[in-house]
Amino acid sequence: MIVYDTIKKYADAFNNKTQHPLISLVDLDQSKPLKREKFTLSFYAVILKETLCGDIRYGNQYYDYAEGTLVFFGPGQIISNEPEGEEHQPYGKALIFHPDLIKGTSLGKQIHQYSFFSYQSHEALHLSNKERDVVMACIGNIVTEISQNIDRHSKELIIANLELLLKYCSRFYDRQFITRGHVNHGLLEQFEEKLTGYLLGDKLKTDGVPTVAYFANELHLSPNYFGDLIKKETGKSALEYIQLQLIDLAKERIFDISKSVSEISYELGFKYPQHFTRFFKQKVGISPIEYRGLN
Repeated sequence: MIVYDTIKKYADAFNNKTQHPLISLVDLDQSKPLKREKFTLSFYAVILKETLCGDIRYGNQYYDYAEGTLVFFGPGQIISNEPEGEEHQPYGKALIFHPDLIKGTSLGKQIHQYSFFSYQSHEALHLSNKERDVVMACIGNIVTEISQNIDRHSKELIIANLELLLKYCSRFYDRQFITRGHVNHGLLEQFEEKLTGYLLGDKLKTDGVPTVAYFANELHLSPNYFGDLIKKETGKSALEYIQLQLIDLAKERIFDISKSVSEISYELGFKYPQHFTRFFKQKVGISPIEYRGLN
């Protein structure tokens, strides 16, 4: 596996000059043919593919990765470039920036909010021509700043344009969630079906309270993309959605006076009854015993 631990190492690999030690735009077209290999980055990457050239895979799933798409990688991810060992000619552009560039800045504090850096399979951003122009304008401003003499304004302007780029990408992803509503609605239906099966089957007893990561994996999505999708479709976070369904089930079972609250808590996947009582009171406002008394 290739480890790109510096901006320079990545730029050199694709036959580009390093424009700045912490941020650079790499023109992938300048590279000689390379073998497809697994790689990992120690920095962030925003990659614009301008032609279809092979499959990128992250984990066990392939990216929905075609002409006119953006893909985002965060530090530490392991990416497969397949079929491994085959030579190919890279095309496109990669804006890469090191975490050190944004440390102590507003972007550094908010970078975790750009959840698309953790998206994976079938989750690339598909750009319209107008959106691509906006992206390239932001990147152009960054390149202008890193290509000239550095002064006291340089870092501030680089960060500002980088932040603007990521904000536009967030907007474009929101648009994509809307325009792909039929796909998303199908995923929501699958999620609801799997959640119902989990709650009414044996998994609560055997595997415990369901997690967001479990359902994301079941739907072959990254947890961040899954969470964003559910939020856009329902107005609630995936965790809130799961907890609401669990509370509805708990309310129904509490009225079964043949079972103690402790027995019910174990049936609902809680290891300790006190955890169930705390969770129930937090969501409903009263304890399970008090709720049972309302019957």
